[in-house]
Amino acid sequence: MSTNESSKFGLVIASSILAGIVGYFVGIGSTLNISHDSKAPSEKGKSVEDSEIETEAEEEVSESEDDEPNGITSDQYAGAECKLVLVVRTDLGMTKGKIAAQAGHATLACYKSALKNDPAVVKRWESYGQAKVAVQVKSEDDLLLLQAQAMSLGITAKVIHDAGRTQIAAGSATVLGVGPAPKPLIDQVTGHLKLL
Repeated sequence: MSTNESSKFGLVIASSILAGIVGYFVGIGSTLNISHDSKAPSEKGKSVEDSEIETEAEEEVSESEDDEPNGITSDQYAGAECKLVLVVRTDLGMTKGKIAAQAGHATLACYKSALKNDPAVVKRWESYGQAKVAVQVKSEDDLLLLQAQAMSLGITAKVIHDAGRTQIAAGSATVLGVGPAPKPLIDQVTGHLKLL
């Protein structure tokens, strides 16, 4: 295995682990009916870097909170295994850590939206182990086209825009989260893409 293949494999593993951890804690929080209050009682003890990361995450996710269609209603996919696909732009030159962070934001944005709009699909996705797949595209236009295709099928599709505090320009579309949704349906949108 070449160094390039090895680093891509490592990135996919790291992204999957991060997304799984985020999904686990979000699931635990929703089970316990815990809500996040963005106005913490005390910001003492936080470093400037911690505050910037939290602010960046809040900005990125808030841009993705648009209303979605009412979910996947077709009985054709009842009982089908579900997955979430993370579509990463490779033309931005993001580091592995940046991609992992952006993938985490996309996972959380999709989870929150789908939980609100199609809880039955989320429950099925969780029961099948919260499958996540990372794929790649080469441009923002490709990313936005995929988002439109997913939304036309009633699939949750959230684009994450970077706050621009670290590696890339503010407002750059970095990752598209597609799903969770039944595999046969989501493959109509992302099945042709190469793994990251």
